[in-house]
Amino acid sequence: MDLSSQVNGDTLVVTVNEPRIDASVAIQFKDRMREETEQVAGRVVLDLGKVDFIDSSGLGAIVAAMKQLGAQHRLELSDLNENVDKVFRLTRMDTVFRIHTSVGEALAQ
Repeated sequence: MDLSSQVNGDTLVVTVNEPRIDASVAIQFKDRMREETEQVAGRVVLDLGKVDFIDSSGLGAIVAAMKQLGAQHRLELSDLNENVDKVFRLTRMDTVFRIHTSVGEALAQ
């Protein structure tokens, strides 16, 4: 699972550099998110701009990543394409996560 991250102020932006988050990579995603967010001090924005497909296992992995962060940190999402956005809305996970249209918008808040 290819993830990259950069710190911008008190926000860690983690970018998923893969087209899919599904059952075949869900465990790797959770492990890589744990590695990327170990030293996080503030909030985390997960950039899903390159992700074209997410299934229930991928959704579960993102929820698990949120839980790994604990209550003192927020996991927010950005750059969801139409298909990925639809999954979050159909499962009502858009009420759990704060969703931004872009990383820039997320950083401005």
